[in-house]
Amino acid sequence: MNKKPDLNVLTAFAAIAVHGSFRKAADELGMPPSTLSHMMRTLEAQLNVRLFNRTTRSVALTDIGAKLLSRIRPLLRDFDAAFEEIEIQQNRLSGTVKINSNEPAARMLLRHVIPVFQQTFPDIEVDLVTEGSLVDIVAEGFDAGIRLGEDVPQDMIAVRFGPQIRFLAVASPAYLALNPPPQRPDGLHKHRCIRHRLPSGKLYRWEFEKNGEEVAVDVHGSITLDHLNLMAEAAAAGMGIAYLPDLVAGPYLQQGKLVPVLSDWCPLGPGLCIYYPGHRHVPAPLRAFIDVLKAVDIPVSK
Repeated sequence: MNKKPDLNVLTAFAAIAVHGSFRKAADELGMPPSTLSHMMRTLEAQLNVRLFNRTTRSVALTDIGAKLLSRIRPLLRDFDAAFEEIEIQQNRLSGTVKINSNEPAARMLLRHVIPVFQQTFPDIEVDLVTEGSLVDIVAEGFDAGIRLGEDVPQDMIAVRFGPQIRFLAVASPAYLALNPPPQRPDGLHKHRCIRHRLPSGKLYRWEFEKNGEEVAVDVHGSITLDHLNLMAEAAAAGMGIAYLPDLVAGPYLQQGKLVPVLSDWCPLGPGLCIYYPGHRHVPAPLRAFIDVLKAVDIPVSK
Protein backbone atom coordinates (compact mmCIF):
# COMPACT_ATOMS: atom_id res chain seq x y z
CA MET A 1 0.00 0.00 0.00
CA ASN A 2 1.79 3.14 -1.23
CA LYS A 3 -0.70 5.74 -0.05
CA LYS A 4 -1.93 5.72 3.54
CA PRO A 5 -5.51 6.83 4.33
CA ASP A 6 -5.83 10.44 5.42
CA LEU A 7 -7.33 11.58 8.69
CA ASN A 8 -10.74 12.46 7.24
CA VAL A 9 -11.16 8.93 5.89
CA LEU A 10 -10.22 7.35 9.23
CA THR A 11 -12.57 9.71 11.06
CA ALA A 12 -15.38 8.69 8.71
CA PHE A 13 -14.56 4.99 9.23
CA ALA A 14 -14.75 5.43 13.02
CA ALA A 15 -18.06 7.32 12.79
CA ILE A 16 -19.66 4.54 10.72
CA ALA A 17 -18.37 1.92 13.14
CA VAL A 18 -19.71 3.75 16.19
CA HIS A 19 -23.15 4.46 14.69
CA GLY A 20 -23.48 1.18 12.78
CA SER A 21 -25.04 3.23 10.03
CA PHE A 22 -23.80 5.15 6.99
CA ARG A 23 -26.74 7.53 7.20
CA LYS A 24 -26.21 8.47 10.86
CA ALA A 25 -22.47 8.84 10.35
CA ALA A 26 -23.12 11.03 7.30
CA ASP A 27 -25.44 13.26 9.36
CA GLU A 28 -22.74 13.65 12.00
CA LEU A 29 -20.03 14.44 9.47
CA GLY A 30 -22.19 16.65 7.28
CA MET A 31 -21.78 14.79 4.01
CA PRO A 32 -24.00 12.67 1.74
CA PRO A 33 -24.17 8.94 2.56
CA SER A 34 -23.12 8.16 -1.03
CA THR A 35 -19.87 10.08 -0.52
CA LEU A 36 -19.24 8.20 2.71
CA SER A 37 -19.90 4.87 1.01
CA HIS A 38 -17.47 5.73 -1.77
CA MET A 39 -14.81 6.68 0.78
CA MET A 40 -15.15 3.30 2.50
CA ARG A 41 -14.99 1.34 -0.74
CA THR A 42 -11.79 3.24 -1.63
CA LEU A 43 -10.36 2.57 1.84
CA GLU A 44 -11.09 -1.14 1.62
CA ALA A 45 -9.48 -1.23 -1.82
CA GLN A 46 -6.38 0.55 -0.48
CA LEU A 47 -6.06 -1.86 2.42
CA ASN A 48 -7.18 -4.86 0.36
CA VAL A 49 -9.48 -6.01 3.19
CA ARG A 50 -13.19 -5.91 3.99
CA LEU A 51 -13.84 -3.61 6.95
CA PHE A 52 -17.64 -3.84 7.09
CA ASN A 53 -20.24 -6.52 6.57
CA ARG A 54 -23.11 -4.71 4.87
CA THR A 55 -26.73 -5.75 4.50
CA THR A 56 -29.76 -3.73 3.48
CA ARG A 57 -30.56 -3.19 7.17
CA SER A 58 -27.28 -3.11 9.04
CA VAL A 59 -23.58 -2.32 8.94
CA ALA A 60 -21.21 -4.26 11.20
CA LEU A 61 -17.44 -4.36 11.52
CA THR A 62 -15.51 -7.39 10.36
CA ASP A 63 -12.86 -8.77 12.73
CA ILE A 64 -10.19 -6.81 10.88
CA GLY A 65 -12.37 -3.70 10.96
CA ALA A 66 -12.82 -4.05 14.72
CA LYS A 67 -9.05 -4.37 15.23
CA LEU A 68 -8.41 -1.29 13.13
CA LEU A 69 -10.99 0.70 15.10
CA SER A 70 -9.44 -0.31 18.42
CA ARG A 71 -6.05 0.95 17.25
CA ILE A 72 -7.08 4.25 15.66
CA ARG A 73 -9.78 5.37 18.09
CA PRO A 74 -7.31 6.48 20.83
CA LEU A 75 -5.26 8.29 18.19
CA LEU A 76 -8.30 10.14 16.87
CA ARG A 77 -9.30 11.14 20.39
CA ASP A 78 -5.81 12.46 21.12
CA PHE A 79 -5.80 14.36 17.84
CA ASP A 80 -9.16 16.01 18.57
CA ALA A 81 -8.20 16.72 22.17
CA ALA A 82 -4.97 18.47 21.15
CA PHE A 83 -6.80 21.04 19.02
CA GLU A 84 -9.71 21.37 21.42
CA GLU A 85 -7.26 22.13 24.23
CA ILE A 86 -5.97 25.09 22.23
CA GLU A 87 -9.52 26.33 21.67
CA ILE A 88 -10.32 25.93 25.36
CA GLN A 89 -7.24 27.88 26.39
CA GLN A 90 -8.12 30.65 23.93
CA ASN A 91 -11.78 30.66 25.03
CA ARG A 92 -12.78 30.31 21.37
CA LEU A 93 -15.07 27.30 21.72
CA SER A 94 -18.60 27.34 20.37
CA GLY A 95 -21.44 24.85 20.30
CA THR A 96 -23.89 23.47 22.83
CA VAL A 97 -23.55 21.39 25.98
CA LYS A 98 -26.76 19.52 26.83
CA ILE A 99 -27.10 18.39 30.45
CA ASN A 100 -29.81 16.46 32.30
CA SER A 101 -30.13 17.31 35.99
CA ASN A 102 -32.51 17.21 38.90
CA GLU A 103 -33.99 20.57 39.86
CA PRO A 104 -32.00 21.29 43.07
CA ALA A 105 -28.70 20.72 41.28
CA ALA A 106 -29.87 22.85 38.34
CA ARG A 107 -30.66 25.71 40.71
CA MET A 108 -27.17 25.47 42.17
CA LEU A 109 -25.64 25.53 38.68
CA LEU A 110 -27.65 28.62 37.77
CA ARG A 111 -26.50 30.44 40.91
CA HIS A 112 -22.83 29.56 40.99
CA VAL A 113 -21.56 27.84 37.83
CA ILE A 114 -23.35 28.91 34.67
CA PRO A 115 -22.70 32.68 35.12
CA VAL A 116 -18.95 31.95 35.32
CA PHE A 117 -19.17 29.56 32.37
CA GLN A 118 -20.96 32.17 30.24
CA GLN A 119 -18.30 34.76 31.01
CA THR A 120 -15.50 32.33 30.17
CA PHE A 121 -17.06 30.72 27.08
CA PRO A 122 -19.65 33.18 25.73
CA ASP A 123 -20.13 31.26 22.47
CA ILE A 124 -21.18 27.97 24.11
CA GLU A 125 -24.89 27.47 24.76
CA VAL A 126 -26.05 25.53 27.83
CA ASP A 127 -29.14 23.37 27.33
CA LEU A 128 -30.16 22.35 30.86
CA VAL A 129 -33.08 19.93 31.22
CA THR A 130 -34.46 19.18 34.69
CA GLU A 131 -36.15 15.86 35.47
CA GLY A 132 -36.92 13.98 38.64
CA SER A 133 -36.35 10.61 37.02
CA LEU A 134 -32.96 9.17 36.13
CA VAL A 135 -32.93 8.99 32.33
CA ASP A 136 -30.60 7.21 29.92
CA ILE A 137 -28.51 10.22 28.88
CA VAL A 138 -27.09 8.42 25.84
CA ALA A 139 -30.46 7.34 24.47
CA GLU A 140 -31.99 10.75 25.17
CA GLY A 141 -29.19 12.67 23.45
CA PHE A 142 -27.56 14.38 26.44
CA ASP A 143 -23.86 15.10 26.72
CA ALA A 144 -23.90 14.56 30.49
CA GLY A 145 -26.07 14.14 33.57
CA ILE A 146 -25.87 15.50 37.10
CA ARG A 147 -27.05 13.48 40.09
CA LEU A 148 -25.93 12.42 43.55
CA GLY A 149 -22.90 10.15 43.33
CA GLU A 150 -24.86 7.13 44.57
CA ASP A 151 -27.33 7.52 41.68
CA VAL A 152 -24.79 7.57 38.84
CA PRO A 153 -25.00 4.48 36.59
CA GLN A 154 -21.97 2.22 36.99
CA ASP A 155 -20.97 2.32 33.33
CA MET A 156 -20.46 6.09 33.39
CA ILE A 157 -17.43 8.25 34.14
CA ALA A 158 -18.30 10.45 37.12
CA VAL A 159 -16.60 13.65 38.28
CA ARG A 160 -17.49 14.91 41.75
CA PHE A 161 -17.93 18.62 42.32
CA GLY A 162 -19.16 21.00 44.97
CA PRO A 163 -19.48 20.38 48.71
CA GLN A 164 -20.73 17.27 50.42
CA ILE A 165 -24.49 17.09 50.80
CA ARG A 166 -26.37 16.47 54.01
CA PHE A 167 -29.85 14.97 54.16
CA LEU A 168 -31.91 16.55 56.93
CA ALA A 169 -35.14 15.70 58.69
CA VAL A 170 -37.05 18.97 58.88
CA ALA A 171 -40.42 20.26 60.06
CA SER A 172 -42.15 23.59 60.58
CA PRO A 173 -42.05 25.33 63.98
CA ALA A 174 -45.86 25.12 64.08
CA TYR A 175 -45.83 21.35 63.61
CA LEU A 176 -43.17 20.82 66.28
CA ALA A 177 -45.05 23.07 68.71
CA LEU A 178 -47.86 20.50 68.69
CA ASN A 179 -45.69 17.40 68.18
CA PRO A 180 -42.50 17.21 70.25
CA PRO A 181 -39.56 16.20 68.01
CA PRO A 182 -38.24 12.61 68.21
CA GLN A 183 -34.94 11.97 69.93
CA ARG A 184 -34.09 8.90 67.87
CA PRO A 185 -34.96 7.88 64.30
CA ASP A 186 -37.31 5.13 65.45
CA GLY A 187 -39.38 7.86 67.14
CA LEU A 188 -40.47 8.97 63.66
CA HIS A 189 -43.11 6.22 63.72
CA LYS A 190 -45.11 8.44 66.09
CA HIS A 191 -45.10 11.34 63.63
CA ARG A 192 -46.73 12.30 60.39
CA CYS A 193 -44.01 12.08 57.76
CA ILE A 194 -43.98 13.28 54.17
CA ARG A 195 -42.81 10.28 52.21
CA HIS A 196 -40.72 10.37 49.04
CA ARG A 197 -41.49 8.18 46.04
CA LEU A 198 -38.40 7.47 43.95
CA PRO A 199 -38.40 7.43 40.13
CA SER A 200 -38.38 3.63 40.33
CA GLY A 201 -41.72 3.75 42.13
CA LYS A 202 -40.30 2.61 45.47
CA LEU A 203 -40.70 4.59 48.67
CA TYR A 204 -37.44 6.03 49.99
CA ARG A 205 -36.22 4.74 53.33
CA TRP A 206 -34.86 7.51 55.55
CA GLU A 207 -31.25 6.74 56.46
CA PHE A 208 -29.56 7.99 59.63
CA GLU A 209 -26.17 7.44 61.28
CA LYS A 210 -24.64 8.39 64.62
CA ASN A 211 -21.42 7.15 66.21
CA GLY A 212 -21.27 4.21 63.82
CA GLU A 213 -24.89 3.18 64.37
CA GLU A 214 -26.86 3.14 61.12
CA VAL A 215 -30.66 3.20 61.06
CA ALA A 216 -33.03 3.05 58.07
CA VAL A 217 -36.67 3.89 58.73
CA ASP A 218 -39.77 3.15 56.64
CA VAL A 219 -41.72 6.17 57.81
CA HIS A 220 -45.49 6.49 57.96
CA GLY A 221 -47.55 9.38 56.67
CA SER A 222 -50.65 10.42 54.80
CA ILE A 223 -48.76 12.27 52.04
CA THR A 224 -46.38 10.80 49.45
CA LEU A 225 -44.69 13.08 46.92
CA ASP A 226 -42.16 12.60 44.14
CA HIS A 227 -40.77 16.15 44.03
CA LEU A 228 -38.34 17.47 46.63
CA ASN A 229 -39.48 21.09 46.46
CA LEU A 230 -43.09 20.03 46.96
CA MET A 231 -41.99 18.05 50.01
CA ALA A 232 -40.29 21.15 51.41
CA GLU A 233 -43.43 23.23 50.84
CA ALA A 234 -45.61 20.60 52.48
CA ALA A 235 -43.34 20.48 55.52
CA ALA A 236 -43.26 24.29 55.74
CA ALA A 237 -47.07 24.25 55.69
CA GLY A 238 -47.06 22.07 58.82
CA MET A 239 -48.08 18.81 57.18
CA GLY A 240 -45.36 16.73 58.82
CA ILE A 241 -41.65 15.91 58.86
CA ALA A 242 -39.77 15.70 55.55
CA TYR A 243 -36.33 14.27 54.75
CA LEU A 244 -34.52 16.54 52.29
CA PRO A 245 -31.05 17.34 50.98
CA ASP A 246 -29.65 20.61 52.29
CA LEU A 247 -29.70 21.94 48.72
CA VAL A 248 -33.50 21.99 49.01
CA ALA A 249 -34.01 22.58 52.73
CA GLY A 250 -31.42 25.39 53.03
CA PRO A 251 -33.57 28.37 51.93
CA TYR A 252 -36.46 27.26 54.15
CA LEU A 253 -34.12 26.91 57.13
CA GLN A 254 -32.67 30.36 56.54
CA GLN A 255 -36.15 31.88 56.44
CA GLY A 256 -37.22 30.06 59.61
CA LYS A 257 -39.97 28.17 57.77
CA LEU A 258 -38.35 24.85 58.66
CA VAL A 259 -36.15 23.69 61.53
CA PRO A 260 -33.99 20.57 61.67
CA VAL A 261 -34.98 17.41 63.53
CA LEU A 262 -32.53 14.68 64.62
CA SER A 263 -29.59 16.88 63.56
CA ASP A 264 -27.02 14.68 65.29
CA TRP A 265 -28.27 11.70 63.26
CA CYS A 266 -27.84 13.45 59.88
CA PRO A 267 -24.18 13.25 58.78
CA LEU A 268 -22.63 14.63 55.62
CA GLY A 269 -22.62 12.33 52.59
CA PRO A 270 -21.14 12.28 49.08
CA GLY A 271 -22.05 15.23 46.91
CA LEU A 272 -23.05 15.70 43.31
CA CYS A 273 -21.39 14.26 40.21
CA ILE A 274 -21.43 15.19 36.57
CA TYR A 275 -21.28 12.00 34.55
CA TYR A 276 -20.91 11.00 30.91
CA PRO A 277 -20.31 7.85 28.84
CA GLY A 278 -16.71 6.69 28.79
CA HIS A 279 -16.90 5.01 25.40
CA ARG A 280 -17.47 8.29 23.57
CA HIS A 281 -15.18 11.17 22.73
CA VAL A 282 -15.86 13.93 25.24
CA PRO A 283 -17.14 16.96 23.29
CA ALA A 284 -15.04 20.08 23.78
CA PRO A 285 -17.97 22.15 25.19
CA LEU A 286 -18.54 19.47 27.84
CA ARG A 287 -14.84 19.37 28.72
CA ALA A 288 -14.90 23.14 29.13
CA PHE A 289 -18.01 22.96 31.33
CA ILE A 290 -16.41 20.31 33.56
CA ASP A 291 -13.27 22.43 33.93
CA VAL A 292 -15.33 25.41 35.09
CA LEU A 293 -17.44 23.19 37.34
CA LYS A 294 -14.33 21.92 39.13
CA ALA A 295 -12.83 25.40 39.45
CA VAL A 296 -15.86 27.26 40.87
CA ASP A 297 -16.02 27.44 44.65
CA ILE A 298 -19.59 26.37 45.43
CA PRO A 299 -20.58 27.36 48.97
CA VAL A 300 -21.94 24.84 51.46
CA SER A 301 -25.72 24.99 51.85
CA LYS A 302 -26.95 26.08 55.23
